[in-house]
Amino acid sequence: METIPTRRPLRVAPSILSADFGSLSDAVDEITPGTDWLHLDVMDGHFVPNLTIGPPVVSSLRRHSGLFFDTHLMITDPDRYLEPFRDAGADGCTVHVEVGGTGALIRQMRDLGLRVGLAANPDTPFEALAPYLDQVDLVLCMTVFPGFGGQSFMADVMGKVHQVRTAVTDGGLTVDVEVDGGIDERTVVEAVRSGANVFVAGSAVFGRPQPLEAAQGILRAAERAVAEGLPGAPMPR
Repeated sequence: METIPTRRPLRVAPSILSADFGSLSDAVDEITPGTDWLHLDVMDGHFVPNLTIGPPVVSSLRRHSGLFFDTHLMITDPDRYLEPFRDAGADGCTVHVEVGGTGALIRQMRDLGLRVGLAANPDTPFEALAPYLDQVDLVLCMTVFPGFGGQSFMADVMGKVHQVRTAVTDGGLTVDVEVDGGIDERTVVEAVRSGANVFVAGSAVFGRPQPLEAAQGILRAAERAVAEGLPGAPMPR
């Protein structure tokens, strides 16, 4: 697949889902020199078969970190929690299109001053996202079924990533295209070439002996993919 140009910065967003929750602030401090985004996975045990964190953990982390908090709400009723997460320190929230009521959720996030994200599971088609592309700041294409870390990257989703980036580019929109699930130095290349520019990585960062080096390695692989796919083009930063 031909690499699609993107004017959006390339970013690795380490996911705390794979970090040591016994020393979470230390884990975040360790990777901070290599990124400006932190991915916070919020699961309710209903929309996905797992439970993780709520606003109190986000609030605690905010006291220790100035990173952009990219908060992924894998929950059935995000409308009840958008304001608490905003108040806890979330900079952006991403809700799932599968939950429904998408237009109202987008308006609520805007009214709260949050950066607006919209996510889709691997088997949700591009057409479910298309009506909202001009209303959001970020589109997250899950490259695993959400719920647990350490899953394998689903390359079939790259067709949808390509569709999202093409539509965003053709529409002249300023939208980040994010992928989450099985991202490492190898799979990030496929994601870049399909048009993604934000890469959530959990196990491939916090599951490694040197998380900072791991995050930096994924970013370098993404930058190389851009450079190799677009000869002479400046690399987004």
